[in-house]
Amino acid sequence: MPVPVPRQRNAPAVESTGDGADGNAAGGGGVSSVGARGVNGSVSSGDLTLLVIEDDPAGTFSVPQLLDAAGTRIRIRSARNLTEAERLLTDDVHCILVDLALPGAWDEELGPLTHVLRLAPRHAVLALTTSGDAERAAEAVRVGAQDHLFRDELDGRLLSRAIRYAVERKRADMAQVKLAESKLRAQENARLERGLLPTPLLQGSNLRFSARYRPGRSRALLGGDFYDTVRTPDGTVHAMIGDVCGHGPDEAALGVELRIAWRALTFAGLCGDELLSTLQQVLEHERESEEIFATLCTVDIAPDGRRAGLCLAGHPAPLLARHGRAAQLLPYDDGGPALGLLPRARWPRRQVELGGAWSLMMYTDGLIEGRSGPDTRQRLGQDGMVEMINRQLASGLEGEELLESAVAEVRELNGGELTDDVAVLLLSRSGSRS
Repeated sequence: MPVPVPRQRNAPAVESTGDGADGNAAGGGGVSSVGARGVNGSVSSGDLTLLVIEDDPAGTFSVPQLLDAAGTRIRIRSARNLTEAERLLTDDVHCILVDLALPGAWDEELGPLTHVLRLAPRHAVLALTTSGDAERAAEAVRVGAQDHLFRDELDGRLLSRAIRYAVERKRADMAQVKLAESKLRAQENARLERGLLPTPLLQGSNLRFSARYRPGRSRALLGGDFYDTVRTPDGTVHAMIGDVCGHGPDEAALGVELRIAWRALTFAGLCGDELLSTLQQVLEHERESEEIFATLCTVDIAPDGRRAGLCLAGHPAPLLARHGRAAQLLPYDDGGPALGLLPRARWPRRQVELGGAWSLMMYTDGLIEGRSGPDTRQRLGQDGMVEMINRQLASGLEGEELLESAVAEVRELNGGELTDDVAVLLLSRSGSRS
């Protein structure tokens, strides 16, 4: 049954001008492009375009455009079937009005609507039916339409308001979907990064292990810093900490590769210069450019826990605290260069006496490169870190509490979050005093 052309109650229909003056295109009113916005563009201002899909010989939607109460021009584009609608569905269409009574051989009760939803998943969709078919109209909303309109109640004011609401609702729905997808990706990334953080293998050792890790990248769990600790079958405890230059995901991935390679080479029996030379080969093969390098500090603690071998590859020296003595930096004047800087570099292994009871703290430069106070540009540096750790040791802090306090104080001194990655690990031994 022919339906009257939608009427404007408070605002008259705007006469077609220029681009819309030709009236009906193949089966409907011709309109001009209003810009490729779809539902992603703001509908608070600017024109909207409606694509009407209905088989009405009388031309229900014969006017090329309407003007809503807010002054927004709504341009109407008409198609008599889905094939024609697919041709007219360009990026400047904001909303689609589909007649649920559209003729055709449909496998589903809401065949026309289902086809449109598959054809235009990013567009707002309105379902058109009669007031006597309210149940079908409600089902149309349940399967994906933003709203429904009854043909025998339709006028220009109702149509323009429905279009505006449908576009806004679709934009909100898409934003919610993107938010959910973003949360899922973040959860997957978090699970992945947690899986890439090391689990120390110290079974059978009497050493206590503590670690703190804080990536510099916002919302990341993993940065370019890396560390690991393992105990080999001969009873030696090996510990390592390193830092890949840079702060992005590529640097984080390279740090994981170096950590895994270090663990494998350590269990294979490599140590000192031989191990670092092999790690440099891994770095040179895996890095994105020749400008990428990594600093590294390794220690191998003898089975009796009283002495250790130390190798430095451009990395800050560890801090050793013995019972009854102030913490001091281990010697660092004869270390080697960072990995990846010199093709045939060497890294001497230095013997260090630990004693009976001690704590050995290894760290990356993110711990010492922050400011020494919120109102100064001076860096904390190694001397400031040693002073801070001695003060915390004197207050009785140790293990996890010591590292937590150290990282928190460094952040406080910096006046906010640190921009560089921070990794700190602590190995401690309680034994006969010496």
